[in-house]
Amino acid sequence: MMESIPLPIAEDMLPAVEASCREAGQLALDLFRPGAQTAAKTWSKAGGSPVTEADIGVDTFLHVRLSALLPDAAWLSEETVDDALRLSRRFVWVVDPIDGTRAFMTGSPDWAVCVALLDEGKPILGVVHAPAGATTYTAISGGGAMSNGRPIRTSAVDTLAGARIAGPKPMLDALARLENFIAADKIPSLALRLTRIADGTIDAGLVSPDARDWDLAAADLVLSEAGGQVTTGEGEALSYNREVPVHGMLVASGSSLVAPLAQALRRLRESQPQRS
Repeated sequence: MMESIPLPIAEDMLPAVEASCREAGQLALDLFRPGAQTAAKTWSKAGGSPVTEADIGVDTFLHVRLSALLPDAAWLSEETVDDALRLSRRFVWVVDPIDGTRAFMTGSPDWAVCVALLDEGKPILGVVHAPAGATTYTAISGGGAMSNGRPIRTSAVDTLAGARIAGPKPMLDALARLENFIAADKIPSLALRLTRIADGTIDAGLVSPDARDWDLAAADLVLSEAGGQVTTGEGEALSYNREVPVHGMLVASGSSLVAPLAQALRRLRESQPQRS
């Protein structure tokens, strides 16, 4: 296997990636209407997911900027037709131009521009920029995680009792049958759900099946560099840039909650009726 990019090179690249995300975020912010319906044109993709002209504009902008930074890197984005060439490339840009499009469309500030750079399927650089919240999370593999330039860490909470957990209501309701935790307010952007675990705003998060690489890769790195992790329901680390970049049920937390969450999920599975 080829060696990873040396840390100084990744550090040198981060300011340009962050600046690109900020510029892209401003493009979307120009069409954003706090507390009201977006001014952007909208339509539905195959499967019914919404997309706006802001998503497409940010995607196009970032494709040009990031490809110029690292021309040999392949591209994987929510708003670009997938190219199997990425499977044979060492480096891949993974982009979600607007994570939380529905939030963006309805005037909620919880949406973000997400960019990750993969090296052999592992995130080595990540930026999650929330323009409406004026917050930018950044991380370099082995270099720590930052929020607006300040180091962040996950909380030290080590029991589920009283822990602040965010996620889809059906998953939280199921877990609540076993554990007495605090259900955090809904966070429409999955990337922001993970980064708010990274900065200690919440303690853990649940993720329903069908999340994609672009929803996760940048925030995954921010979380891991802040002392936490996102794993499958069976406790396995995530694998990126697979032929089908789709994930099953996931759980995320600071390191102190990993074991309690795993035990609770195991009990939850065991309590489910078995199909004959």
